[in-house]
Amino acid sequence: MKKISFYLLLVLAALLTACANSEKTVGDASAQKTAQSGKDVQKIIVGTGTQFPNICFLDDKGNLTGYDVELVRAIDEKLPEYEFEFKTMEFSNLLLSLETRKIDFIAHQMEVNSEREEKFLFNKEPYNVFPLKVTVNEKNNAIQSIEDLKGKNVSVSPTSNSAVFIEKYNKEHNLGANIVYSSGSVDVNNQLATGRIDAIITTPFAVRYYNESNEAQQKVVGDALLNSKVYFLLNKDEVKLQERLDEAIVELKNEGVVSELSKKWLGDDYTVDF
Repeated sequence: MKKISFYLLLVLAALLTACANSEKTVGDASAQKTAQSGKDVQKIIVGTGTQFPNICFLDDKGNLTGYDVELVRAIDEKLPEYEFEFKTMEFSNLLLSLETRKIDFIAHQMEVNSEREEKFLFNKEPYNVFPLKVTVNEKNNAIQSIEDLKGKNVSVSPTSNSAVFIEKYNKEHNLGANIVYSSGSVDVNNQLATGRIDAIITTPFAVRYYNESNEAQQKVVGDALLNSKVYFLLNKDEVKLQERLDEAIVELKNEGVVSELSKKWLGDDYTVDF
């Protein structure tokens, strides 16, 4: 009887030891996973919009997608030390949100201009070119170039490069166009379709997307007004983030990812003319 009790004690001790070791192993694994996945990860708030066709918009299921959005997601996969989270807003609010640090960088086809360079930091590696053209209703044959905008109503988004360009061109060339500031792509496209405005300044890929999903068709006319390179926009002290974004973009370019995203969302490879 004593021998049986002795063996039972040995078995019980072995079981307790095994349980203790098992708990320790699970605890160590859990701690290791936490350290790998969360301890050193910095959340980055990415400012973007919802009304730029094929760039940053809501699909028919209400999901945020588009060229800039999917590129940022691909970059996020390359940078384990960061976790990107989108914050959407009107385009006109993006610069103020960046300045007040409500967001960490902007992904919205940001072109370089002197006003932005003075206050903010662009990353160094462009991710596509941004051809701006005069765009009119397909039935409008009176406007064939920018010179035909004299006395016409031209709509642009406030603070956009389209706005900066037409404001400067209007002044320097005495164009005489009436600049109308829009509240979003839906508003401006409706105004163009109904004739309340005569022209907009936008990209061929935005026109292509609009024409695929709307009855009132648009067309681009004349030569490209600008053929700018596009970057992300950050605060001036975010040099480390800038460098990591550039590294990821270069990798994605070399892997063909940026080119494929451009073809999918923009209808052509706008990443080659650098």
